[in-house]
Amino acid sequence: MAMSFQCAAEKAAWRDVKQGWRPLYGDVESMGVAVEWHDFRMARPFNWGRTFHPRSLEFCLNLDGRGEVGSAAKVSYTPAAAGYYAVGDEPLPASRRANDHHQFATLEFSRDHLRKQFVESEADLEPQIRRVIFGDKNEAVVGPIRPMSIEQRGVVANLATPPVSKAAQVLWYQSKALELMAHFLFQPKDSEFFCQRQKRVARERVERAKELVARDLVNPLTLELLGQEVGCSPFYLSRMFSREVGLTIPQYLRKLRMERAAELLRTGRYNVTEAATEVGYSSLSHFSKAFCETIGCCPVLYPAARNVILDR
Repeated sequence: MAMSFQCAAEKAAWRDVKQGWRPLYGDVESMGVAVEWHDFRMARPFNWGRTFHPRSLEFCLNLDGRGEVGSAAKVSYTPAAAGYYAVGDEPLPASRRANDHHQFATLEFSRDHLRKQFVESEADLEPQIRRVIFGDKNEAVVGPIRPMSIEQRGVVANLATPPVSKAAQVLWYQSKALELMAHFLFQPKDSEFFCQRQKRVARERVERAKELVARDLVNPLTLELLGQEVGCSPFYLSRMFSREVGLTIPQYLRKLRMERAAELLRTGRYNVTEAATEVGYSSLSHFSKAFCETIGCCPVLYPAARNVILDR
């Protein structure tokens, strides 16, 4: 099940779609960030702009249905497209078309929250995004629409089915949010983003993060706490970790969990249920799927496969 955060300010705006609006993680007003899932159809146009938060930046990952954002220069959302819009102090007009099947996810952030997250990488942000986050004016900006890749659409479709463990969900949602919006945030560069000293510090932080992740596989630290422990923002850490390790932090955690579970099964002193519990899984189906994908063998058969080589 997804985390049961309540976004009270939006409940009235989404009331007409009934169960078609589902808050998955966070709350813009209290936490500065929220991930939401939408799946609905209406017989009349829907006033989408009523759901936007003042002084926020929202990314829309649109799987299906059509909508528009903006007033004079409207931007149209079509199936399999993504974009962003910054809301100022005044309402930003937006609507969803009648009779369409609307299915999309949104990543919402307060501008204050983003300033804190990107203080160390402001220079690397795409100019318009940088102006929205660090500019003096809370202006309304409607960003460009870009087609989503098959991989991105898969990530969006799976947002409503996070890991079972509550502790892992927070880290998972934070990582997925950065993954989905990264191609809008940062300027493309062929060279490294930072000078040699900054790269060394980044590597040291990543190594420290790896130690912290490995310390407790059952109750992993959230991305927020990991950032605090290594001395940088969660977004900066997540980005540097992926660059250095080649895996996101949740992927790295899963790899460690499966390797540890494999060790336990090889001893012959643990059955599958016990091994799953020891590495933080309460669902055998989730554990078996993760084990098969990581190790290449079902956990019930693994003890007999003594010569399996981990190459992931």
